[in-house]
Amino acid sequence: MNTTELLNRLHQHRTWVNGNLLNAAAGLTDGQLQSPFQIGQGSIWKSLVHLYAAEFVWLEALLGNDDPLVQGDLPGKLPGNQQGEGGITGLDDLRQKWTALDQRWLTYLASLTPESLDELVYKKSTSYGLGKRFGTRRADVLLHVCTHAHYTAAQVVNMLRQAGVDKLPETMLISLARQEAT
Repeated sequence: MNTTELLNRLHQHRTWVNGNLLNAAAGLTDGQLQSPFQIGQGSIWKSLVHLYAAEFVWLEALLGNDDPLVQGDLPGKLPGNQQGEGGITGLDDLRQKWTALDQRWLTYLASLTPESLDELVYKKSTSYGLGKRFGTRRADVLLHVCTHAHYTAAQVVNMLRQAGVDKLPETMLISLARQEAT
């Protein structure tokens, strides 16, 4: 497996985990989605939207937009007509937007070449060094998106556990590989 194949595999895993998280969250009430937690972004809902928004912003940066609009910061409505993030109105809307984003990621990842992995990708920071424009190797950005997703997924799984979900979503790469082998 070469480097671009490995990166594609890691992003395939990321997409699979995201779908599993959404499936697990689908059985929750609006109250459970919004229930406050002292981890992640403060609730299952906010953590899922944060995960989506991060993947959106980094893909935009990879495509050359160094100051992408952070969808998670847009005003919107949540289930139950509460104000929320990203103009996203609920889990079904989030799933639709994420599916469209996943298609954009697939197209982007298919275009990667080994030479492109060392190119710099520029993005203005929304956290460390707020507003400063950083250049980061494309390969490191691609890895960051996956490690950030894995870290955030673990937080969501922990919140799902605390919310009383009986069957927690699979998140391990080996589980994906075993599922594919059957």
